[in-house]
Amino acid sequence: MHGIGASGRYFMPLARRLAERNRVYAPDFPGFGRSAKPRRALTLQDLAGVLDEWMGHLSLGSAVMVGNSFGCQIVAELALRHPARLEAAAFLGPTIDRRARNAWSQAGRVVATAVREPAGLVRPLLADYLQAGIVRPLQTLRYALDDPLEAKLPHVDVPVLVVRGDGDAIVPQSWAEEVARLLPLGELVVVPGGAHVLNYDAAGAIADLLERAWNPAPDSG
Repeated sequence: MHGIGASGRYFMPLARRLAERNRVYAPDFPGFGRSAKPRRALTLQDLAGVLDEWMGHLSLGSAVMVGNSFGCQIVAELALRHPARLEAAAFLGPTIDRRARNAWSQAGRVVATAVREPAGLVRPLLADYLQAGIVRPLQTLRYALDDPLEAKLPHVDVPVLVVRGDGDAIVPQSWAEEVARLLPLGELVVVPGGAHVLNYDAAGAIADLLERAWNPAPDSG
């Protein structure tokens, strides 16, 4: 589940790795990527509803979901509204830190993190931002800032891996620890050398981590 302004395109490095052993979907939410562009930006509640309907259309009863950034907020909203849809989850760089719930703080953190992201990320994200335009991502950011994720986490009653890159200024260690602590079945993992977009810049490490969590090796004993 992609972040604000992005699409499933920047999930491809991780999706390809996971697809070696799993059926993988990388949707574009309405307004982003190759999806239709509704006249207004959809709220978190709208996006969770769209995700539920999309899964029904594909006859997907439930799934393990991987979210990055704002995508984690969508997964949390789905867990509250349609809990049967979620088997387990991975939150890669979950937003938004409750101590920095304003646009100026987030902008500063994005700039501080951007210099640590790989240069190759610029091309897919630029293409996505050009498709999304300016207004829609800003409206979606408003919904993200208004979302009290910390109040929802205690109700996400499935195993969740919270994954943070140690170079991620958007998601400081204190917030990542709080997210994992508030989740009933949360576990925190820190990826050395990773930044915010771990599904792109640390796809191999994340794929290995998720495979170990979801497809553990049989007990040789």
